Amino acid sequence: MTERLSARAFLALVADESTFTELPHPTRDSGAKEAKPDGPLAWRGYDASRARAAEHTGEQESVVCGTATVTGTRAVLLAFEFGFLGGSLGERTGDRLESAYAYARAHRLPVVPLVATGGSRMQEGMLALTQLQRVARQSALTREAGLPQIAVLRDPTTGGGWATLGAGADVVLALPGAQVGFAGSRVRPPDADPAAYRAEAQVAAGAADAVVPLADLRVALGRWLRLLTGGAGSLRAPSEPATAPTAPGPTAPVAAAPVPAALGAGDLPGTGWAAVRRARSTERPRAQAYLDAYFTHRVPLSGDRCGGTDRGMLCGFGERDGRTVAYAAQAGTATRPAGYRTAARLIRLADRLRIPVLTLVDTPGAANDAEAERQGAGAAIAELFGAVAAARTPVTTLVIGEGGSGGALALAAPDNTWATPDSYFSVIAPELAAAILKRPADQVEATADQLRIRPQDLVELGVIRGVVEPAARPRP
Repeated sequence: MTERLSARAFLALVADESTFTELPHPTRDSGAKEAKPDGPLAWRGYDASRARAAEHTGEQESVVCGTATVTGTRAVLLAFEFGFLGGSLGERTGDRLESAYAYARAHRLPVVPLVATGGSRMQEGMLALTQLQRVARQSALTREAGLPQIAVLRDPTTGGGWATLGAGADVVLALPGAQVGFAGSRVRPPDADPAAYRAEAQVAAGAADAVVPLADLRVALGRWLRLLTGGAGSLRAPSEPATAPTAPGPTAPVAAAPVPAALGAGDLPGTGWAAVRRARSTERPRAQAYLDAYFTHRVPLSGDRCGGTDRGMLCGFGERDGRTVAYAAQAGTATRPAGYRTAARLIRLADRLRIPVLTLVDTPGAANDAEAERQGAGAAIAELFGAVAAARTPVTTLVIGEGGSGGALALAAPDNTWATPDSYFSVIAPELAAAILKRPADQVEATADQLRIRPQDLVELGVIRGVVEPAARPRP
């Protein structure tokens, strides 16, 4: 179990010194139901419980809302006080949260819920539960306004607080060992595995992005805030367009021009099969090397929010020349359904925040095993095709290795795809094409030539815009 800090102690830990300013508390009119003794349900002893909670914590409600800077980026922080009736949500909690979200939208600020709650307040019954609808509405309006939401899961984060403020955020960070799950500890089956209700399990299941040690949280949160606000600490209005990454290549800007202007003929594969061999070579650089070379620093986005992760799809946000660029990169393996869904999630978020996207294509194709089919491979690929097609923010693609069929094309930007000399792009792998055509094995190489899959062939066919060599070649 992680250390349970009070709301204000946690705020002091994540906010820059002396920058937190509490927002005014919204007041309820005298005719509101909560003005009745012991709350809207006249729950005997409720007023006394709240008085004890206030005396114990020094707070008047289970959430403290205010503004602060986190390593220089200003945000609205929503810190739950678990010592106040288990951090539970009641009507007055909903009032404070609604008011804080409205302030964030009015001032174009990101929202950071610092969650520690057991769920809805039983003493207020269904009126407490319906606060989740209020929170969900405020989160949706904030999302529509193009403002990021980054949740930090403390111990515990359960019930409706997890299902709205936590899991509903764009990025979800969690403290090590924090109890995280829809079901709280007292309502789970007696034989339930407690490890399934921990932050680490939620990351493994694709429901959260990362576990961050408490000592590293302020720096990690500040980096996320800076990147998702475009690297400047303030956000563009939704109507303001983003501009494309400065170059299609992974390092310094490259003047991308069609062959042969960009590259000499000796730099390109002579045959289709030579292109395949170069793309499959263990000596060429992979996505990790390209990303390391391109970005000053970056943070990973993990998980498809549907129960899955795929280490073969690297997604996240990075900084390049002082600006933020989102990335989704295949790492040379067969891409699984969770990978496609994670990439689609990344592109939709970048589009909403008007952040340009760089995608790196390198896969033999989509995973085609039975488990991949059970996980909805076709639907996941369709989701990514749709996300790329609908994106209003610029998407630039670089093919750095194998471009295997639709499983690779789903990540490629229409009319803005480039390739390195180490790559090929094919409607299907040459071996599979030969098999479908019932050709013998010794015809595979000839089939590769017929498919016209070399980078220079793809330029001539109009499939890609050009072939580029990184200015400083990444090491494998």
